[in-house]
Amino acid sequence: MAGLALVGPDPDADVLGGINGLAKDAPRWVNHTVEYLGEYGVLAALAVLCVLAWWSVRRRAGAPAAVAGLVWAPLAGGLALLANIPIRTIVGRPRPFHDQTGLAVLVPGKTDFSFVSDHATLAMAVGAGLFLVRRSYGLIGIGLALLEGFCRIYLGVHYPTDVVGGFALGTAVVLLLAPLAQAVLVPLMTRLGRSRAGRLVRAPGVPETVRTPDAEAAVEAAYARTFAETYGERYAPQDAGDDLALPAGAALPGGKGPERDLAA
Repeated sequence: MAGLALVGPDPDADVLGGINGLAKDAPRWVNHTVEYLGEYGVLAALAVLCVLAWWSVRRRAGAPAAVAGLVWAPLAGGLALLANIPIRTIVGRPRPFHDQTGLAVLVPGKTDFSFVSDHATLAMAVGAGLFLVRRSYGLIGIGLALLEGFCRIYLGVHYPTDVVGGFALGTAVVLLLAPLAQAVLVPLMTRLGRSRAGRLVRAPGVPETVRTPDAEAAVEAAYARTFAETYGERYAPQDAGDDLALPAGAALPGGKGPERDLAA
């Protein structure tokens, strides 16, 4: 395909010209700042955000599943970048500075195709992946991805639709492959959490799974049945929350020694 072509008014080029036009009147330090953010800064901030999210989720119940989600976020970004290789070749859209005159190109030397933006793809994949794990971190990540997209247009190296296409590709890979990724990564992170490297998955003392009220009730009922089978029905609790009435000198089921008579 020779490239994307529009007949008549081109809103894509108009938006590009409006955003990139800001660079023509901006101070040099502003342009340098946007150049750094657009090329490296936003992606570095997303990496730091992933580390902060990891440090947080490993201290909560159910850490293996959450850590698996965090591992999936950058992996999904990498897969999206791989998927973009044939997309760029098939679409074959030139960089905007090849077709549009009067652009302030702040990052010269780009020779590859324009659609879709790798930076936007990777940034949104990480942001969407974070959102699946923790909404607070995900919203920050998505905000950083939007900033990345703005910077790429400001720098004159991408059309707005290149950026939107990158956002769509990154999000699609994260969401569509998330069930398969979790099916593989959650058992892997659970196993890692039980190994010598377990601190990478969960902090010491953190339960491996989240115990819901229904699960707590099921555990209590199973414990009561075991207690009744061991010591008889008259010692078993009759209502939820009742204390266990142990016979004198008896030990709790699974206990290591006698307990004092709670019924005395």
